[in-house]
Amino acid sequence: MGDEPRAMGRRQAVQGIVLALGAGLGLAQAGEPPKGGQRPGPSPYDAPPLPKNEEEKKILAILAELEPQRGPMLSVPREDGRLLRVLTEVAGAKQVVEVGTSNGYSGLWFCLALRTTGGRLTTHDIDPAKVKLANDNFRRAGVEQIATVVEGDAHQKIAEIKDPIDIAFVDADKPGYLDYVTKFIPMIRPGGLFVAHNAKIPPAEPAFIRAITTNPDIETIFLNMHAMGVAVTLKKR
Repeated sequence: MGDEPRAMGRRQAVQGIVLALGAGLGLAQAGEPPKGGQRPGPSPYDAPPLPKNEEEKKILAILAELEPQRGPMLSVPREDGRLLRVLTEVAGAKQVVEVGTSNGYSGLWFCLALRTTGGRLTTHDIDPAKVKLANDNFRRAGVEQIATVVEGDAHQKIAEIKDPIDIAFVDADKPGYLDYVTKFIPMIRPGGLFVAHNAKIPPAEPAFIRAITTNPDIETIFLNMHAMGVAVTLKKR
């Protein structure tokens, strides 16, 4: 048998195995509707967050309303927002500082946790229109008492923060990440976190990635790299 017939035979064998597996799993062939005309249900891994109480329900309602704006507002994906909430609550964070408020979408995820930790969010944006929009959304969600929006250049404004920071989150000008981490790390308490969105190269700068992966005083892990990527950096105790 020549090479071409042998290769064709292997392809047919592989196709047969795939079709058999698909049939065993109840899957349709490509281009065919599933048996019975039923579409697969949503993945349990994509299940939406469930409110524990009325306060949480109010915040989640605003987050759901803001979902269609995530693209134009350059907000984090929902899964990254949920990660921010979990990190904040697990850390028992009292002081969260954000750079890149946008319309307040990521800030609302922080506030879901800060309600229970007794903490506060200070978030920075240089765009006056976005500052107003975020303030409106925080008020509608009922978290205006724990969320403060600072208008101006965060590279200068963060120097005004006096208290130790539990979590610093940056989702802003990517060339500025190295400056942000350099300024934030001394301000973050031991055991606190520096979290950076869009951690892939690009848009993240190689110098920033080197800074958070070559310093023995910190430990960085990268999450959700199938999407935009999140770098979570621990300041060691």
